[in-house]
Amino acid sequence: MKLGVYNAILHDRSLPEALEAIAKVGLTGIEINTGGFLPAVHVPTFDEILSSDIARDEYLGLFEGTGVSIAGLNCNGNPLHPNPLIGHAHAEDIRRSIRLAERLGQDRVVTMSGLPGGEPGATTPNWIVNAWNSAALDVLDYQMGVAADFWKETDKLAADHGVKVALELHPQNVVFNPAGIRELVERTGATHVGVELDASHLFWQQMDPVAVIRDLGPLVFHAAAKDVRVNPSAAIYGVLDNRFRKLDPSEPRTNLGGDEWANEWPKDAAWDFVALGKGHDTAYWTEFLRALQEVDPEMWVNIEHEDVSLGRIEGLEVASAVLREANATLEVSVR
Repeated sequence: MKLGVYNAILHDRSLPEALEAIAKVGLTGIEINTGGFLPAVHVPTFDEILSSDIARDEYLGLFEGTGVSIAGLNCNGNPLHPNPLIGHAHAEDIRRSIRLAERLGQDRVVTMSGLPGGEPGATTPNWIVNAWNSAALDVLDYQMGVAADFWKETDKLAADHGVKVALELHPQNVVFNPAGIRELVERTGATHVGVELDASHLFWQQMDPVAVIRDLGPLVFHAAAKDVRVNPSAAIYGVLDNRFRKLDPSEPRTNLGGDEWANEWPKDAAWDFVALGKGHDTAYWTEFLRALQEVDPEMWVNIEHEDVSLGRIEGLEVASAVLREANATLEVSVR
């Protein structure tokens, strides 16, 4: 398999420095953020690349001789947000990322399906967690209709540019499990919209990423390697633990668009994002890679580092060691 890093954890340094750090931990790809929740830090000439071959070639020249190549683009966000300051901006980031991917010789863009409000005129997204009543099913039908309109149009754009869009199965989105992506594809007839298989968000939903990969098969376009540890407090708070704290404007915080910000994680959370190996062992990650290889041996599998107990490089070192060992074990087993 092809192993890389999603670059958000390396936004504190220049692109050349990020490429050097990735090469040092033994990986060969960088998935580059191009908008959405996070700015395109490592594509400062974005607009120029879209229109200038010189700018494109200068940008691609930064990768020459580094041993690290582009492993897809990423613009995770909410393109269906009912607040146009967020929704329209994130939707345009997806469209721009598709065009940028073609310009850079890439054929994968990672994002999220998005989440609209629960009815026309809503101002905030509405995630139905458990649709046990008929009104909730009406909301879900409306939301999937909004999603289908957007993704049918976006699928056509992606096909026109030779790009496949991989949707992360992320809660607080219309599509967060296999049933959701199948419904979206059925409603739209999409051929260029599928899944980015990020194991972490499946783990905390008590799903098995390996089983999901084999269930979805060719709908899996791309993958992310991120682990989850379920903590003892899950026995009290459950996996839908919602004890987040809203950060004050005077505190360091991450903007998610408009006037929305990331909240502080619960201190004794029911579960945490952790580096590979701290939630599931190398043997598990070997089977994760095996399932992905059955779908596409050339698929990129990119580490996403969000383990707050480890530094930026330290976390990549830990995760890379596990992922590379898992890949080596897989290679030996299939010879």
